[in-house]
Amino acid sequence: MTLVAGIDSSTQSCKVVIRDLDSGAVVRSGRASHPSGTEVDPEFWWEALRTAIADAGGLDDVAAVSVGGQQHGMVALDASGRVIRPALLWNDTRSAQAALDLIDEVGAADFAERTGTVPVASFTITKLRWLADAEPDNAARVAAVALPHDWLTWRLRGFGPHNPVLAELITDRSDASGTTYFDSSRNDYDRALLALALRRPTADDVVLPAVLQPDEFRLAATETPGNAAATPTTTPATGGSTVVDPAGTSIPLPARIRFAPGAGDNAAAALGLGAVPGDVVVSIGTSGTVFAVTESPARDATGVVAGFADAAGNYLPLVATLNAARILDAISTLLDADHTELGRLALSAEPGSAGAVLQPYFEGERTPNLPQATGTLFGMTLASTTRPNLARAAIEGMLCGLADGLDALRSQGVVASRLLLIGGAAQNPAVSTIAAQVFSVPVVVPEPGEYVAAGAAAQAAWVVTGSRPTWPIALLAEPAVDFRPVIRDQYRAVAVV
Repeated sequence: MTLVAGIDSSTQSCKVVIRDLDSGAVVRSGRASHPSGTEVDPEFWWEALRTAIADAGGLDDVAAVSVGGQQHGMVALDASGRVIRPALLWNDTRSAQAALDLIDEVGAADFAERTGTVPVASFTITKLRWLADAEPDNAARVAAVALPHDWLTWRLRGFGPHNPVLAELITDRSDASGTTYFDSSRNDYDRALLALALRRPTADDVVLPAVLQPDEFRLAATETPGNAAATPTTTPATGGSTVVDPAGTSIPLPARIRFAPGAGDNAAAALGLGAVPGDVVVSIGTSGTVFAVTESPARDATGVVAGFADAAGNYLPLVATLNAARILDAISTLLDADHTELGRLALSAEPGSAGAVLQPYFEGERTPNLPQATGTLFGMTLASTTRPNLARAAIEGMLCGLADGLDALRSQGVVASRLLLIGGAAQNPAVSTIAAQVFSVPVVVPEPGEYVAAGAAAQAAWVVTGSRPTWPIALLAEPAVDFRPVIRDQYRAVAVV
């Protein structure tokens, strides 16, 4: 049996899955937590990765490994390969003004044309501008910029302050496309934008990760010619080597293990789901995302649709919402009901909730861009103000916000043939049933799984066999198409945009 490993280094935790190359079956897995906060010392990720790998039984019997991870985070390195300051994560909003400044300097339309995205506080380019303005001494030390999964792959291969070969940093199109200084249609960095962000006359001396294609791989530092890595020690069970750094970290690796490029989390999830052009993924977590696999790039000057790349050579236009599953958390608490009871109440009400409409901007909203907005309940009458109607209005409102995201994708030419509903909230039968009434395309709900790690494992398999694997995806639900226009018609009638 040939094994491959997929890693998901997310905001909250690190997950490792070991899969059978042929069937895709999960053989074993492990996980470890990450610290909370919007800035994190990357060494915590490295420690969690080591722990999760150990929990998964190690990597000493796998043929290839790929790291998927949270997008946009800024890992700034100096010439000695050391992290200059704690990494700013995607959810760190201190660079909001930097985003506006960059748009003023370049223009939203030019950003969209050159990179497929318009800066928001989440994206890496804005964090680099914040660094240049707030911490100019640190900005002056920047010799390389990596994203979280780039840095972890680099460390796992045996590089770091003990072996600072910055030129060995690697990434993929999907994660690079979230920086706003990479054009995935040309597969090239826009160094003029990088220099502008860092307030330098040129950024030609800044090392950026090499962008690999899905079937490309690299080897460990001990097996890469020209690198003076730490001396390996023999691993008797595999005849491989152990990566050792000065802190005493050791991870046994088999000889000639292949390191795939990795991927951003949404692109890895799409790969793990087997998504192809025509598929739209709606992910309902704390926040919500709606993204599609397409053959052509999106270039939305409004910034609503981010024109990312996927992990399979196509594109991944994406819309994000701030309010998703936590809407259900709030209304469940208000009704003194758990999520199961909330779903039962919702399904006992008629579609449209007797005219009750919840606009779910509880914590402001990103799509549409209304950061100061609050949630509003419309249509309250003696007939509509019941526990079942409020429960249904919560689910309908959450899904209508995501359906607006699908409309934004369609405005960029996306064709939706099938909608894959994932995330914790998608497992509630009421959510999938009502989704089939809100969305006008067929809805399927894959079984719960670590799809980012699964996509990373699929990429690891790809670099072993030279082709994308076609592992089966089990479905939890496939509700009948039951489109009810009244739900979105009511929502549009009162929506604040």
